[in-house]
Amino acid sequence: MAAKTPASPPSPVAQFETSLDELEQLVQKMEKGEMSLDESLAAYERGVSLYRQCQGALEQAELRVRLLTDPAEPDSAQPFQPDAG
Repeated sequence: MAAKTPASPPSPVAQFETSLDELEQLVQKMEKGEMSLDESLAAYERGVSLYRQCQGALEQAELRVRLLTDPAEPDSAQPFQPDAG
């Protein structure tokens, strides 16, 4: 019987979709205006936390792309320019 290895926590990049979905649901709930002040404050705090998680995940994804583009000089990466037309 194989021993179970503890699962490593998912990276912030992997959790981006989950955090974004939760943030969108939280915003919809708050926009209904049916929450008490205490509930609204708690939801706002959770929303700020989710926003920061998403922002951190995006920054890490950008860094990974830069490192993949040019591992020797990641700062030389240029923004993506889509073809016109």
